[in-house]
Amino acid sequence: LLFHRIEKGKYKMLKATTVVALAVGLLFVSQCHGALQQGFYEGKCGFADVENIVGGVVTSRFFKDPTIVPALLRMQFHDCFVNGCDASILLDGINSEKTAIPNQSVRGYEIIDAAKAALEAACPGVVSCADIIAMATRDAVFLGRGGRYNVQTGRRDGLVSLAKNVDLPSPSISVSDSVKAFNRKRLNATDMVYLLGGHTVGIAHCSLFKNRLYNFQGTGNPDPTMDPFLVNKLRSKCPQNVTLDNTADLDQNPFSSLIVDNSYYRQILLRRGILQIDQELALDPVTKATVTATAGAYDFSTNFGQAMIKLGAVQVLTGTQGEIRKSCRAVNSQPA
Repeated sequence: LLFHRIEKGKYKMLKATTVVALAVGLLFVSQCHGALQQGFYEGKCGFADVENIVGGVVTSRFFKDPTIVPALLRMQFHDCFVNGCDASILLDGINSEKTAIPNQSVRGYEIIDAAKAALEAACPGVVSCADIIAMATRDAVFLGRGGRYNVQTGRRDGLVSLAKNVDLPSPSISVSDSVKAFNRKRLNATDMVYLLGGHTVGIAHCSLFKNRLYNFQGTGNPDPTMDPFLVNKLRSKCPQNVTLDNTADLDQNPFSSLIVDNSYYRQILLRRGILQIDQELALDPVTKATVTATAGAYDFSTNFGQAMIKLGAVQVLTGTQGEIRKSCRAVNSQPA
């Protein structure tokens, strides 16, 4: 799907002047979702600012490896879309969610570990790993020039992580089935369109779209909805009888494929979508109008941020549910 085995494989370093421009990024205001709230940790960590601590870790890592933007977007999606946003994807174990095939190439765990270590040093046992994922992803999106949205916090960490629970939509899922999958998470079709906008900084491996280049649905021909020039370009990257799994940018505009913006939508309107689900978004009557409007609008960052807030509120644990892990990789030791 969506963020299924997809992440950015390259990224140019932002200039210092760009970073200054980021500092005036848009701040999005949103309503509370359930027990989550903005500023949940205010006054709970002494004089330390929880969100600034996480932001410092993410910023430091971004300038060493800017590909953390799609990596963290993907991590949050893969976490929230299984048991809800409970950090179950972070737990180690022989049968944990990490071991499921769609999650085996998820990365960015060391960023969450570093943020957790910094927070435990400042205020032990206060900040959940689930909240760290949400805050870190928000900061990465901001650094990727996607605007800044207000993360709601107050999540607790889950106690269960099982590979058998991982059932993520595939890249070839139909729009109607994808809408149903999102609806089960209380996300609507419009939320789905905006969240798929995360592909603006992603890549896809040839194995995820090769069927569209040579033998689409058993026809022996390429997918007729793909621009013929793109078909030829991708065939050079993904030869038919070669097992090497190369990658392609999901946003085929080379000038914006590294930025969290709405270029992805303009590309799929030009029939330059890489994944089948991406291209069908621009063709299906249920989603076409939203895609068209987003491609020509200036409010993508606002809408994307609000959709990320809704994603972050999926099936959360709050109050006395779950726990606050000492380590994001393991549940706390239970009393005998």
